[in-house]
This record gives sequence, structure tokens and C-alpha cells, in this order.
Amino acid sequence: MKKLLLLTCLICSALSCSPDDNGSPDFYYETLPIAGVSMPSEFQFGSTQAINMSYYKPSGCHVFNDFYYQSNFNQKTVAVITAVFPNQECETFDDELETVTFNLEVNETDPYVFRFWQGIDDNGNDVYYIIEVPVVVD
Repeated sequence: MKKLLLLTCLICSALSCSPDDNGSPDFYYETLPIAGVSMPSEFQFGSTQAINMSYYKPSGCHVFNDFYYQSNFNQKTVAVITAVFPNQECETFDDELETVTFNLEVNETDPYVFRFWQGIDDNGNDVYYIIEVPVVVD
């Protein structure tokens, strides 16, 4: 019985591969700079806060995928990650501003320090827009 199951798995694996498939993905990820941020001037402890970010979408081949979000105690580093589909014919945009939102659960009483990634400067250093948001406790 085990041999039959193993043989079936091997046959299914062999049939699932396409001879034209070179193993490369049909997309790649690209981090895009954040152009603007809209958020409250203070957070209420225990609440959930919406943080809106805008970024320039270079083409129709760029599709929002996720946020880069790194948390180090009260410091939060945020960027926008898009999936890019290079094998498709897509319109190129000049000033296509896209807005995305993420929700933050405020569970710390210390002020939150956000570092929104805005790209790389001429010297190859990351540039951040930094906002400190106090937390109000009732």
C-alpha cells in the first residue's frame, strides 16, 4: 500500500511540472516610498487607529501587496510593498497616487515613533519621515 501511495505521489509530481516552466516567478516585489501620511495627532490607549498612507504607483503592473512593518518596542518602521507583474502590458503612470490603510492596536502607553520610508538619498542612505504620536490614557 505504501509503495502504491509513493508511486501515485511521484506521478502527480511529475505531471504537475510544465516543460515550459523555467522556475522563475511571474512577479517580483518592490518597496515603494511613502509620499504622505494621515493619522491622528494622538492615540487613545486600548483603541484601534487607522493610519492612511499614500504612495505613487508607477504603473498598472504595480499592485499593492502588503506593508513592510518592523516593530522595535515603541518605534515602528513602515513601507509599502507592491507586487510587480513585468510580463504584462501595463500603462505607465506619472502621478497615480494610491492610498492604503492599516489598523494599529494601541496597547502601549509610551509615545509611538513611526518611521515611514521615503526612499534612498543620493548617498544610498534610507530616508524616513518620522512622526511621534503621544498616547492618552483615561
